[in-house]
Amino acid sequence: MFGVVPKALWERAYNPADGRNRIPMAAKVLLLVSDQRTVLVDTGNCPWMNEKLRNIYDIRFDEFSLEDSLRQHGLTASNVTDVVLTHLHFDHVGGAALENGDPRFPNARYYVQGSQLEWARKPTEKDRASFMREMYEPLVNAGIVELLDGDGEVLPGIHVSPVHGHTKSMQTVRVSDGQTTLFYPADLMPTSAHISIPYGMAYDNYPLTTIEEKRGLLPTIVDEQWIVVFEHDALRDAARLSMTDKGPVVSEEFRLCR
Repeated sequence: MFGVVPKALWERAYNPADGRNRIPMAAKVLLLVSDQRTVLVDTGNCPWMNEKLRNIYDIRFDEFSLEDSLRQHGLTASNVTDVVLTHLHFDHVGGAALENGDPRFPNARYYVQGSQLEWARKPTEKDRASFMREMYEPLVNAGIVELLDGDGEVLPGIHVSPVHGHTKSMQTVRVSDGQTTLFYPADLMPTSAHISIPYGMAYDNYPLTTIEEKRGLLPTIVDEQWIVVFEHDALRDAARLSMTDKGPVVSEEFRLCR
């Protein structure tokens, strides 16, 4: 999760690893509800994923699942009207379809960048293991995926912007009511430790691009006091940031509803 950053540094910045060099992680799905729409941003991991792979990553559903989390908010899968997928890696799209290929959210439209789908269909050797076609191709075949082309407002108040360091055309998501902005950077800043510009993942296809993308975004995030949601952080949900002479730091922490 931290690429070339020495273990002694990232353990101090995030959390010590276990005996298999694993750290606590999460796959947070963002739920946005208005009078007209019920929107999910990403769908987390796949309950029917290959058991061997689940064991490698220690993926568990005993504490949290999509169905249980929706139920706590008085919702079911059929209430979801839209699903914005940041990208098609298995830990972001894994909850989008059922094992038989049917959509998990039968009344929803799914949104992803068209060039991300192209990349997923012809990935590099470096990241091809992260794409599992059975998790998203049935949705495409069902005609319920809307392929986006670049930056824009995908739904009222919800804006997407592609970035390319992690994988081609992963889209960050920005939600704003004109006063407060919530920013969901997905794997550009997967944990709060990754707000540091040089802290990138070994999973990134283009690490230097990730660095430049963070460098370009952080001044706006800090100046406009966006609330950043850390999708994979098991220890911290979201935060506002401030800038110091040593780089960005968390200035105000937020706890999301579970």
